[in-house]
Amino acid sequence: MNKEKVVAALKKVGIEINKDGYLVKANKVLPQFDRNKAGSLYDRGAADSYYHRPRKPHWYPNGAGWPPRIEDLTKEEIAEYLAGYEENERMDIKKEWED
Repeated sequence: MNKEKVVAALKKVGIEINKDGYLVKANKVLPQFDRNKAGSLYDRGAADSYYHRPRKPHWYPNGAGWPPRIEDLTKEEIAEYLAGYEENERMDIKKEWED
C-alpha cells in the first residue's frame, strides 16, 4: 500500500498526518507527541538525559511518573523520545547532584 492510500485510509477513521509528519486526530496532536505535555515522549527523553539515565524510550499518558508507563512504541514514537534525549544532550543541561 502506498503512502497516499495509507494517509487516505487513516483520514477516513479520523486520523491525519500534519505537515510536520506528526500524527494528529481532530486537528490535535496526539498526547504522546505533544512536546508541551509532561510525560510525553519528548519530555521523557529530555528528562532521562537530564538525570543521567540511559536511553529507554517510554511515555506516560497520565503525566510524568503516573501509571501506566508505555514502553511498546512505534518507530515514530521512539524517534520522538530520542529527539528529546538528544536535544538535552546537545544543550548539556544536566542535574548536578549534591555530595
